[in-house]
Amino acid sequence: MGDVTNELPYEILKSMQGRMDKLEAGQSEIRQELISIRGHMIAIQQDTHNIYGILGRHHDRPERIERRLELRELAEGPQKPYDPSPSDQNP
Repeated sequence: MGDVTNELPYEILKSMQGRMDKLEAGQSEIRQELISIRGHMIAIQQDTHNIYGILGRHHDRPERIERRLELRELAEGPQKPYDPSPSDQNP
């Protein structure tokens, strides 16, 4: 049988070390991509929150306008309904 030397295990360990370095580099790239995706998701959440805020203000606006119109009608007193055909015209 041939003599077993330390050279063969050394070569195997050296190739394994190279492959581990490649795995670590790939893992680092994936980590950076996940950080980037997380940043985009946070930006989307903030945009969505801003949109809901704007929609809430637009939802409240007609109610405020209606309330103001009702207060004005009460202050002016009773009014006649609008008649598009004036009765003052002579036929």
